[in-house]
Amino acid sequence: MAGSSSVTTKVLLVEGQDDKHVVRHLCSKNGLDAEICIRDKGGFPKLLPAIGPEIKAPGLNTIGIIVDANSDLTAHWSAISKRLREENIEAPERPSPDGTIIPGAPHIGIWLMPDNQSPGELEDFVQTMIPVDDPVWPISRHYIDSIPDESRKFKPKKKSRAELYAWLATREDPKFMGTAIKAEDLRVDGALCTSFAAWMQRLFGD
Repeated sequence: MAGSSSVTTKVLLVEGQDDKHVVRHLCSKNGLDAEICIRDKGGFPKLLPAIGPEIKAPGLNTIGIIVDANSDLTAHWSAISKRLREENIEAPERPSPDGTIIPGAPHIGIWLMPDNQSPGELEDFVQTMIPVDDPVWPISRHYIDSIPDESRKFKPKKKSRAELYAWLATREDPKFMGTAIKAEDLRVDGALCTSFAAWMQRLFGD
């Protein structure tokens, strides 16, 4: 990614390494790979207070913020909006379904995984990239469903993550979602992924 020079003009804040890998490969697929410095902030609690200092960085033209909606999209949106108001930046009352962009100096973009409207996380977004005719996907979901409740080590709200990683375990390199994008096991031409790519292009494209 860009950012080796002394001044970084385009920055994207994400919560973790998984987000970074997925976005990096999506950027590569859409010709944005060399333009954006992606910064893994190590979770939402650490990303949130970093917004102000990142916005004030010298030479910054554009900053994107990608976070999981988790179980309460409204709470996460409100927390981000509050941070922006502290920098005299007004966010819309609610996120745009196509990804929010706030013009200004710098331009600010916000995407709440998976789709700016629903509770969920990165894995819910990535699930939509699995081909509809993939023969392993229904088997992976059935496997997770067949695990007795008393034997499950994940919370019910993390079921989609468990399903996805069961599917990823059958890939050539089962560790990373980003690798599955590079290998084209995950498709980038679905409606949600296309919408995300368009938001990135509007925000960071020249």
